[in-house]
Amino acid sequence: MATTLTSRAPGARRVLPGRNLTLGLTLTYLCLVVLLPLSAAFLTASSLSWNAFWQAVTAPRVLASYRLSFGAALLAAAVNAVFGGIVAWVLARYEFPGKRLIDALVDLPFALPTAVAGIALTALYAPNGWLGGLLAPLGIQVAFKPLGVVVALIFIGLPFVVRTVQPVLEDMAPEYEEAASSLGASRSQVFARVVFPAILPALLTGFALAFARAAGEYGSVIFIAGNMPMVSEIAPLLIVTKLEQYDYAGATAIAVVMLGISFLLLLSINLLQAWVRRRSTGQAD
Repeated sequence: MATTLTSRAPGARRVLPGRNLTLGLTLTYLCLVVLLPLSAAFLTASSLSWNAFWQAVTAPRVLASYRLSFGAALLAAAVNAVFGGIVAWVLARYEFPGKRLIDALVDLPFALPTAVAGIALTALYAPNGWLGGLLAPLGIQVAFKPLGVVVALIFIGLPFVVRTVQPVLEDMAPEYEEAASSLGASRSQVFARVVFPAILPALLTGFALAFARAAGEYGSVIFIAGNMPMVSEIAPLLIVTKLEQYDYAGATAIAVVMLGISFLLLLSINLLQAWVRRRSTGQAD
């Protein structure tokens, strides 16, 4: 009987029949949707000579746009990792009036058109806006500055962190925290030794998703950034500008560099996430 159950177990896990067929469909779909468009960008950029490519991607205006795009994306993702984790904790562990409404509002940046988000944030943080008018006397200007870019990227990246951390917190039984407290652990020790290791892989995933979305964001940023060259001009806007000037090779050259930097950063985050998961599994064993 045990032999029969063991022999059937692998087949019982095969929800989709035919490993070769499903694997082939997966690879074909990824090639059509992901690899072919990216290959087209590389092929277009390859029409430039090496010197022309290097000049196109290292111009001072282009380098300034790289620094703003990736710097603001990293900062916004880090902010969302902290406060998104807090939002996920509140939604997962507490019951309060209006919880369903707040839970739905978290997903609003997913459904809201990015241009609408940009216009709303600009109206809110402009010097004559509700919040901008309060910050202006303090010497803080958000709209039409790099700070406005960070604010817009925080807005569109928050759901990625919340929706990756919240299910982990909901699945983690509170008994683990209660057991640690009963053994004399303080609240900070419970968080550092019990909660944080459990949510760290999900937190890194949310950080990576928020960063990836923010690095290529366009619609919600162009309204609040001010788009001043060398100051508040993001790389996606520079790509669009070159396309409008029919400089397709220069635009794809910038896009290829952005793609390469984004891929390396995401690969590093994924490797770090895998290392954290293996380490936490080893400690559990």
